[in-house]
Amino acid sequence: MRQVTAAAATYAGWVFAAGFCLGTVRVLVLLPRTGAFWAEVIEVPFMLTLAYFIARWRIARHEVPARVAERLVMGGVAFVLLICAEIALSVFGFGRPLADVVLAYADPLKWVGLGGQMVFALLPVALLLQRRPA
Repeated sequence: MRQVTAAAATYAGWVFAAGFCLGTVRVLVLLPRTGAFWAEVIEVPFMLTLAYFIARWRIARHEVPARVAERLVMGGVAFVLLICAEIALSVFGFGRPLADVVLAYADPLKWVGLGGQMVFALLPVALLLQRRPA
């Protein structure tokens, strides 16, 4: 189980770092030109593509077993860590009140990103469906 949690932590960390970079581009470049909704819609496929490659890399690096239970744990732990990191950055980094950060998840504009984060959590399981070389 240690390799599963290590893979989850590093998966979440790398995706969070990538999201921080792409989020900066989204806010500074896309948001003024397209609005919040379309900026999010444009960013999510790029984030999920990066998450896919990061998940493959971390699964291989930490030798996560090719079993659904372990992959679900990896995705679930990574999801919780990613959400916690996002909340911590908003509260401690940007000084937003915790209540505002949590209540923002009720905004339909936030649902596109949240949906992407749910797919992020399921990627380790989805990778089980890939063909393996003979």
